[in-house]
Amino acid sequence: QVQLVESGGGSVQAGGSLKLSCAASAYTYRTSIIMGWFRQAPGKEREGLAIIDTNGGATYYAASVKGRFTMSRDNAKNTLYLQMNSLKPEDTAMYYCATDDLFFTNWFDSYQYKYWGQGTQVTVSS
Repeated sequence: QVQLVESGGGSVQAGGSLKLSCAASAYTYRTSIIMGWFRQAPGKEREGLAIIDTNGGATYYAASVKGRFTMSRDNAKNTLYLQMNSLKPEDTAMYYCATDDLFFTNWFDSYQYKYWGQGTQVTVSS
């Protein structure tokens, strides 16, 4: 059964940090080909932030977060993380993790992913 559960969201002031977690079921973690973090602010499209090729471990970041956000994983815990530093008010959004068990090429396109967590809210105040 595919299952993703995000946690770690909250409210912080600009310049602060948060670490998000995405706990996957063992089946999900074992069968995923790609995993990623996305966010969606009210009235905006869902935006791809950080992607990991689960086979080779290569990570890729959107320009908007590169240098501030770092994705990592703990294979023993079936968990994906997103460390977010130097947060800005424009980072305020619902954050989601996503995965898929089939290969596709446009990894930052949210419409390509079949499986999603329920999301965790991040609010950054100025």
